[in-house]
Amino acid sequence: MTDHYDAIETRDPAEREAALFARLPEVLRKAMSAPAYANLLRGTDPASITSREALAGLPVLRKSELPALHKAAPPFGGFVADTPGSFARLFTSPGPIFEPEGRQADSWRGARALFAAGFREGDVVLNTFSYHLTPGGFIFDASARALGCAVIPAGPGNTEQQFELIEAYRPVGYSGTPDFLKILLDAAATAGRDVSSIKRALVSGAAFPKSLQEEMKLRGVEAYQAFGTADLGLIAFETAAREGMTVNEDLILEIVKPGTGDPVAPGDVGEIVVTSLDPHHPWIRLALGDLTAALPGASRCGRTNMRIKGWMGRADQTTKVKGMFVRPEQIAEIGRRHPELGRLRLVVTRAGEADAMTLRAECASAADALQSDVAATLRAVTKLGGTVELVGTGSLPNDGKVIADER
Repeated sequence: MTDHYDAIETRDPAEREAALFARLPEVLRKAMSAPAYANLLRGTDPASITSREALAGLPVLRKSELPALHKAAPPFGGFVADTPGSFARLFTSPGPIFEPEGRQADSWRGARALFAAGFREGDVVLNTFSYHLTPGGFIFDASARALGCAVIPAGPGNTEQQFELIEAYRPVGYSGTPDFLKILLDAAATAGRDVSSIKRALVSGAAFPKSLQEEMKLRGVEAYQAFGTADLGLIAFETAAREGMTVNEDLILEIVKPGTGDPVAPGDVGEIVVTSLDPHHPWIRLALGDLTAALPGASRCGRTNMRIKGWMGRADQTTKVKGMFVRPEQIAEIGRRHPELGRLRLVVTRAGEADAMTLRAECASAADALQSDVAATLRAVTKLGGTVELVGTGSLPNDGKVIADER
């Protein structure tokens, strides 16, 4: 049994980087043939975007903006040049956001993730993600079939019928949420049904803490987790090394300061931004609203791509203070106006039955004048008054949180 899906998973990182950015200009040209990208990227010379530094100069497209954009210019907000009929399937996700599925094999890039979780050609897989209108079920279905597996399109729920299918087809693999896997195993134990054929799982869509992972292992199921979205498919996945998640091939993943498009320092927590290299349906700097951090060094599994810690919360920490919204972008603007500051965190509390804000700001040397200047900037940017607390460099936690609502 081979350890890797193919040779490109173990290529030199510099070779991978060069290959990705050699392809990017043509993908940008294709993207800019769609009216919305033409507007968003106006003035961009695709031939000049051949490095991470150049890519970081392009604007981000926030996933949170897609529902309004899709409503204004249905179905894809003007970000897809080709017609809906050029795709294989057409889906919707809450928002609504409308997502097309490409016609190519493994269009959601999930076969690698399944392979890393131990799935192999000829396996029978019970897929319990929903097949109704949303792409989840089809993402894992298409990925398993691209790997050469047979798929039981079970969807979620109806455990009694699931037991009949499991006992008849004896699937060795499971794909679905970790919560439903536990429900299935618990219900089988209670009903005396035989689901022992399931030996491995790829789970997504919900938290998968170490405690639940260990419980699954004790019950005979080696379960791995993957991180993906309905827009992009599988973005990163666990491997046998159990050291974070390896970023999928054919994607450029950046981690930026929440509310900006600026890359974080190595190891800092920030928002995930993804650029895909599918010219039929490209995504250019799609900011997902999810937080993570990059892990240093190479994985013990031999895969050489970038690794991330996994999902670490949401970047959109917008909150309302005294009836007005305060956004991460505003905290980032304060940082831009005061480059001598390090990490910033706006703490929102209640004081005397009223909302109160305290901006905690890292700096190398505190001074009354700086504190006063930052307080003035806080008021100018947010239109709200608040106190400023200057703290030592490294005092604030590296968790990507720039607004902490403690009310």
